[in-house]
Amino acid sequence: MTQFCLTVSCPSKRGIVAAIANYIAQNGCNITDSTQFDDADNGQFFMRISAEAETGAMLADISEGFNDVAGRFDMSYEFHDQGKPMKVVVMVSRFGHCLNDLLYRVRIGALPIEIVSVISNHMDYQKVVVNHDIPFHYIKVTKENKPEAEARIMAVVEEVGGELIVLARYMQVLSDAMCQKMSGRINNIHHSFLPSFKGANPYKQAYERGVKLIGATSHYVTADLDEGPIIEQDTVRVTHAQNGSDYVSLGRDVEASVLARAVHAHANYRVFLIGNKTVVLPASPGSYSSKRMG
Repeated sequence: MTQFCLTVSCPSKRGIVAAIANYIAQNGCNITDSTQFDDADNGQFFMRISAEAETGAMLADISEGFNDVAGRFDMSYEFHDQGKPMKVVVMVSRFGHCLNDLLYRVRIGALPIEIVSVISNHMDYQKVVVNHDIPFHYIKVTKENKPEAEARIMAVVEEVGGELIVLARYMQVLSDAMCQKMSGRINNIHHSFLPSFKGANPYKQAYERGVKLIGATSHYVTADLDEGPIIEQDTVRVTHAQNGSDYVSLGRDVEASVLARAVHAHANYRVFLIGNKTVVLPASPGSYSSKRMG
């Protein structure tokens, strides 16, 4: 039984939902989940449907036949085979909490992705990655070799068929050219103190200022540093009784969970870009605990 996902964005008008539902039914498919959002400010409609093809219909045929419906409503749409996990390339430097969290979630089936390669500008996590039977690529980056290093990174991404790059605390600024080439396909994570506490030790600065909330933000990478469309955010409270090490530990926990939720949303095709922001349709109940994710 073919399980697939359909994502749609188009100008908002009457009859969209009915047209899609009728097409799905007429092609012997059963809708198992449906979420939508009508953006009144921009006059745009967004929809995500999970369905099963009960008649043995091929996904390619279902997708091709949808052109007539799409043309009537000026839709942008994509069909995705939910039986195929998204191929992800993870990039990391010297902080491994996000990498280790992603590896664990993939191993227990909590993320619908396949980590096909890990790239790092340091050797710290080579053994960890290789022990997970994942190829590890050490690519040193300096001011002098940055264009060459990025060319090697993109060669790895293309060789393994990477559909998404996840910057799991990769501490290098990507070039404008790489950001544009992979637009909407690079997820980053950082603490949410920006722009207040910049530099190498933001948690120490936050502790010294008596900050009461620690947060993290995951966003798509653009040429504007740390200003891309936001996918996911969260915070955790801290008090005067906690020390600087507590701030770091809590910060790493929230960074890892926020990045995982952002990757989960992207890999389940729930994120729609609209200008410099995103529409993130909600996950189905139980989708974080099941290998079959809606």
